[in-house]
Amino acid sequence: MLSVPTLWTVIVINFLALGLIWAYVARAYPKFEAARYWTAAAVLAASGAGISMLREVMDPRFPLIVGGGLMIFSSWLACMGVARFYQRPVSWPAAIANSLLCSASLAFFLIAVDNMPMRVLTYSLGQSTPVVLTLPLLLSRQNGRENPGARLAAIVGMLLLSIHLVRSGAALLGYGGAVTAINFNGLQSVMILLLVFLAMAWNFACLLMAIERLRNEVADLALLDDLTGVANRRHLLQRLTEECARSERSGVPFSLLVIDLDGFKAINDTHGHAAGDACLKHFTLMAQTRLRPGDMLARTGGDEFCVVLPSSSLREGALIARRVLEACRQDAAGCTGSDIPIAISIGVAQWDCSIGESPDRLMANADHALYAAKKNGKNDFAVYDPAPPPLSPEAVEALRKFA
Repeated sequence: MLSVPTLWTVIVINFLALGLIWAYVARAYPKFEAARYWTAAAVLAASGAGISMLREVMDPRFPLIVGGGLMIFSSWLACMGVARFYQRPVSWPAAIANSLLCSASLAFFLIAVDNMPMRVLTYSLGQSTPVVLTLPLLLSRQNGRENPGARLAAIVGMLLLSIHLVRSGAALLGYGGAVTAINFNGLQSVMILLLVFLAMAWNFACLLMAIERLRNEVADLALLDDLTGVANRRHLLQRLTEECARSERSGVPFSLLVIDLDGFKAINDTHGHAAGDACLKHFTLMAQTRLRPGDMLARTGGDEFCVVLPSSSLREGALIARRVLEACRQDAAGCTGSDIPIAISIGVAQWDCSIGESPDRLMANADHALYAAKKNGKNDFAVYDPAPPPLSPEAVEALRKFA
């Protein structure tokens, strides 16, 4: 059986190492607020364990109460870090009040009534409460994505709760032998070692959560336009391929808008590229107010945009195009002084069975409609109207006979 000083030494070294890792992460990524909470949690846990080691060299009441309270509060900080990871608010009053209440309970069952099993139960409840409150967040999907690190943290959290339950039950029922403020029995020593191991696993799960978050952010950046924040051409092609495949399976069409800012080169030449960038951002914000939640706006070039309209007919696409066009016309009419009016031309095309799963032909059709809108004087929209198929020789001969 491991001695109590050895157990606490293992705990102190473990949490100091974790604190060092999280301190490095917090320094390397200053905006990653959760890392600061996890750093503080590890350092506080190491401090609490270090204070608890003093129980053999002084009156054990102070180390047990203060050390236990610090370790309980460190659990709250660790779970508050998870909340900040998901941009959720944290409750400092609840964490402090719970830690103080548990410390008061430890003091009561040590000074007023010497009851070691109740101290074990109090400590287990204090550390389990924040984990219970955090589990629903770890088990939920964020932005439609599942984070492997969060799933691992949830599993570790449930194991932590199980160990605390077994440890408290064993202490209350007297399994494993007597437990004192100075010495643990064999079963309790094993339980504490398991808790230390699971605390390490929890921290590595949080580290995996952070890595997955950074990976997703990098992936999102690869699919977003730097200037406007909407989808870029790569993202557009991925979405169009998905929509074409979906329509090929279901037969339900969708529509595509191709948008071009009229006279954009003149804006850059006359007012400068900063003004041109401002116009692109302004148009993006304005267009998004006229789109539906499932529609996707993408910037495909300098002043070229596309809008994917899922499950939309050509008529519905034309209605959306008219709404975007009218918004730009109203905005241009209200421009005064140094404001630069924005005019656009829009081409509308609809997927059909002849297009199949390749989006190239659909984009070409929408481009054809865009050229028609520009040919008609710009600041307008046009829909793609495919030419009728050529008549067969038999049909031509029949027409001649009829004539």
